[in-house]
Amino acid sequence: MKPYPALYKKYKIFSRFFAGRPVWCTWQVTYRCNFSCNFCDYWKCRIKPADELGLREIEAGCRTLFGMSSFMVSIGGGEPFMRPDLPEIIEIMARYHMPLLTTNGWFVTREFARRAFRAGLWGASVSIDYASEERHDESRGVEGAYRRAVDALRVLSEERCGRFQRVNLMAVLKNDNLDEMEPLIRLAARHGAYFMVQPYCSLKGGEGRFLPDRSVSAHLLALRRRHPNFISNPYFLERFDAALNGGVPACKAGRGFFNVDNFGRVAKCVEDLDHPIGSVLSDAPAALLRKLRAAWRANTCRACWYNCRGEIEALFDPRGLAKALPVILSTWSRTERAANRAR
Repeated sequence: MKPYPALYKKYKIFSRFFAGRPVWCTWQVTYRCNFSCNFCDYWKCRIKPADELGLREIEAGCRTLFGMSSFMVSIGGGEPFMRPDLPEIIEIMARYHMPLLTTNGWFVTREFARRAFRAGLWGASVSIDYASEERHDESRGVEGAYRRAVDALRVLSEERCGRFQRVNLMAVLKNDNLDEMEPLIRLAARHGAYFMVQPYCSLKGGEGRFLPDRSVSAHLLALRRRHPNFISNPYFLERFDAALNGGVPACKAGRGFFNVDNFGRVAKCVEDLDHPIGSVLSDAPAALLRKLRAAWRANTCRACWYNCRGEIEALFDPRGLAKALPVILSTWSRTERAANRAR
């Protein structure tokens, strides 16, 4: 079937948002990963391809979600490009939703990138945490990780085929890389890409030693004012210090966003996989919405301030929404201008 028109999907997203329904879904299509990052334990999962949904099941799950709304669906992992059928997954999701993904870049070839964008990918984020090749490789546990990530950033930027398609460099802020942010912003600009950042959270791997131990919000906000391709929402950045010192209360997991895992199970967020509230393969849309709202009302967690939480919660604040709209409505022409200035 042909995809639903983009304007119709956007209408569903915005109308459901103003009705108090979720707009963002993170979907782990695999937990397999070729890296052994020192700040993450996902790669320790003994997941096999047999533990992942097939294309027919993903199609059924997407239809279930469409019964709730269209969503910005963030395809995650693990490493999504480890699935050779990723372009087909994107094509299925793009019929109903706006698919995005995050990658470490290792498996991104020009052909794979071209197929992904032509299948309907709305955006791709390449994860790079250090401007130093040696430091990034050490953090990721794989020699050559930095070179492959930068190549992926370049190839993805060059293979976009629609003005709505966006490429980001995504950095995780840790205890030792605050000074790396500006070089990474410039690296993104040289490749016509945006830059986004999120703070490390010990929920990812249980390692508190990677948490930044100083105030960071003022520095990040100053960088955002200087660099037009730095698009993390100021509302989000302003709360980094609170997130790293006790946490941000009133989490909207279940109301603004939720998670689907590699088995199709639905949970209020990516860090609550052990407490699924249903499944996109067996529950009706109305039942999932009802259970997600109940999970949100009972939620007292303040442990994370991931991008998938903070950027979505910014939309619930009038100033945060005002700052988000130009980014949401912009095309890649803004990043092309930034790239031209950086050359």
